[in-house]
Parts: sequence; C-alpha cells; structure tokens
Amino acid sequence: MFITFLLLLITISALADYPIFTQRYTADPWGLEYNGRLYLYCSADFLQTGPNGPEPGYYMKSITCISTDDMKNWTDHGEVFDVKDSKWGAHLSWAPCVVRRNNKFYLYYGNGDRGIGVAVSDSPTGPFVDSNKGPVVDHGTPGVLLLDDDNKPKMNNAEAPGALRGSEAWGMWCFDPSVLIDDDGQAYMYFGGAHPDNARVIKLKENMVETDGGAVKVNTPGFFEASYVHKYRGKYYYSYAGHYFSSPANIEYVVSDSPMEGFDSPSLIMSNPPVNDGMNNHHSIFQFKGEWYIAYHNRQVARDNKVAERRYREYMRNVAIDRLYYNADGTIRQVIPTVDGVPQLKNFDPYKWTSATVMAHAHGVNTEADGKGGRYLSDVKDSSWIVIKGVDFGMHGAKRFMAKVASDGKGGKIEIRLGDPDGVMVGSLEVNNTGGKQNWVEKSCLVSNAVGVRDLYLVFRGQGDHLLTLSSWQFD
Repeated sequence: MFITFLLLLITISALADYPIFTQRYTADPWGLEYNGRLYLYCSADFLQTGPNGPEPGYYMKSITCISTDDMKNWTDHGEVFDVKDSKWGAHLSWAPCVVRRNNKFYLYYGNGDRGIGVAVSDSPTGPFVDSNKGPVVDHGTPGVLLLDDDNKPKMNNAEAPGALRGSEAWGMWCFDPSVLIDDDGQAYMYFGGAHPDNARVIKLKENMVETDGGAVKVNTPGFFEASYVHKYRGKYYYSYAGHYFSSPANIEYVVSDSPMEGFDSPSLIMSNPPVNDGMNNHHSIFQFKGEWYIAYHNRQVARDNKVAERRYREYMRNVAIDRLYYNADGTIRQVIPTVDGVPQLKNFDPYKWTSATVMAHAHGVNTEADGKGGRYLSDVKDSSWIVIKGVDFGMHGAKRFMAKVASDGKGGKIEIRLGDPDGVMVGSLEVNNTGGKQNWVEKSCLVSNAVGVRDLYLVFRGQGDHLLTLSSWQFD
C-alpha cells in the first residue's frame, strides 16, 4: 500500500507544472522579447471579498509584468496597467497582449468580454495609459457579430447543446486580443470567444489604436477563447483554447499561408496541464534568444497555498513556461508540461546590486511599489524566503553580504543559505527597526564558504508578520 502511494506521489511530481511566479496570482501570459529580456504580461487574478466572504469570479482590473534574461530568475515589475487609467470607462482588464511599434509599447486588453481597449507606454514596464475615447473593437464593430438574412445578429451560441452564453450580445465574447505585425508592416488583431464561429481578425492602422475595415471570420474548429497568432517560416499559426466541444481545455491550432483566411489542418499543441483542475488555459508562443517557448497557466500555486475548494482555485491561477519545438514539416510537436524543463541561459552574477524583487521562487513574501517607480520585497514573515537560481560565486567565493533594508517593527534577520531553505548557512544579517518600512539603511555581514555555482536562499527569521523590507542586495 505504501509503495503504491509513493509511486503515485512520484507520478504526480513528474507531471506537475513549473510555476515561474509565486508571490501573487497571474494568468493569460503574453511574451515579448525586448533588449535582451523576456517580458511576460499577465492578468492579475484575485478573489474579491464581499459581505459573506470571498466571491469567486474574474474580477481582474490590472496587468502584472515580470521579466527575465536567464529564464530562471524573474523581476517582479508589479502592476504596469490599472483599468482606472482607461479614459473611456473600462471596468475590467483581462488577458493582455503587448507589441512594440513606433518606439512605443501598445497593451491591448479585454474589458471583460465586451470590447478590447489599448493602453500605451514608452517603456515595457509602463505605466500604460489608455487615453482613447473608446475601445479598439467591440460588438458594434462591423464584422464582429454574424448577421442573419434579416440583418440581425445570429444567436450561434444557443444552437449547440451545453454551450456557454457570453454577454447579452448574442454569445460573442469580444476579448482575448492577439496582435501580429507582419513583415510588410501591416498589423492584424485576432480576438473572439464562446463559439467556433466567433474567431475574428481585423486590420489595424499604423497608429495601432484604430481599425482598418471590418472584422473577418476565421476558420477555427473547436475554438472557444484565447486567440494567439504567430508566424514561422512564412506560415501563420492561429492557436487557441479549443474546448468548445469537449472538456478540459486543450491548446489547438490551425495554419495558413495568409493572415486572414485559409486556416486549416487543426492539430494539438498542449493538452490541459496537470494540476489545473481541468479548467481553462490561455497561452502565448514566442521566441527568446533564438529559441521557441510557450507560456500558459494552471492552478499549482493555489494548491501549494492549500486552497482546498476548487471553485476558488478556478480564479487563482499562476503562469508557467516550457520549450516549444517544430517538426521538420512545420507542424508543432506536442508540448508536455514539465516541472523544470527550461534551462537557465546564464549564471547569475551576485557581485552587483540586485533588486530584491528578482527571484526564481518565493515563499511567504510579496512586493510593493516604492512610489518612485521601483519596488521592494515586503510582507516578510518568519520562515519566508526567496531563491535566486544558478548564482556564480566563483572559485574564490564571496566574503561579505550587503543589503539595503528597513523595518517599522521589531526587525529580524536574513539567513544566507545555499541549496535549499534549510541548506548550509554561510552568513546572517541582523536588521533592526529603522523608523519606517522605506527608511533604508545599508547593512552588511561576513560570509564564508559561498563558492561555485549554487542556488541562493535568503531566509527571513523573526517574530511578527512584517519583519522587515528589502530593497536590494549584493555580495563582495
């Protein structure tokens, strides 16, 4: 009996997904390569609290951004767009898409399922502001709704048993944007949801905030939501969450030689991920440093946080990432989610000041904005930790650890450990009350036996829920 249970645990571990961001809940990742870094833009999941407790639902009102240059250690840039920065009255911010053009970054988002807005920034980390007079597309955009012979919208959702209805606009979910700027400079937006007939593509003008002509229906068998289009060797790959006819959600795709028509040959990219409760998935496919990746989401972090009820986990997702490969004939090899299948691209240099918001994983921490465009590590409790993967201390090793720290409470200490949270301790830094959680002081401690390439754990000890805050650190 025990051996059977042990084998079951090993099997589950082997299939478990690999969360790359754990301090808050995120979903619907969109990848963008820029200046040697990969940026992921994600819906910011949270449970809204009502008079009777948590209220399950997709209430996302902001977009979270994280970035990396080594595919292991991610910088938490926080919320780079908040729906309150929409000038036309959008009230939700779902499933982002970010592209760069004209030296600006354009962030497209769904106002729930009722329309798609765009916010603009000069920086990949925002702040993004939507100063337009209305959405880029909505149910009133020509071609978005299919019309019958009497020029009335078809109620296509009602025709299929068990189909879900979207908003009152006859089942067309006008959301999940995917923007592709083609080699000739023409930009296309793909979107839609709730029915296989609801996938759409529309041209964008060069200003990226206006459409050019009407929307066109795309052939996407089994399509339900999560449009994503990328180009590979001259062909257009339209991938989507294809769980209209069956559950759970798979990521499927069709291919064409044209950006607006001719999509055919439906195939599978990824089955519903493990540790996802058979629920929705939303992905993006992109290159970084010449290699192809797929980002997606599941519910692993909610399980790790011991969220017992499935109805809550549905709205508490986390992003993950894996490699993606093509076959010789241009088809996509099916992706099998891994625990740790993405290699670290380079070792981490500890001998420079590093933001405390850089980490591979974390336990019991969060980050906060400092009001000056930066962020710091916060909500630190006893036994909280962060880990930085693949830190190269060199053959002679580190001698001293320095950190910019603050505390408005009793303070605590930072244990410097290698390998795991209970690994060998090579140093310990005491932090006292500094008179405020942003009253930073630079403190240091001696370090010994920190040599070679190791995983670095900063483990926090003390009494209370807000021991200290950490702005940045460096070894000497």
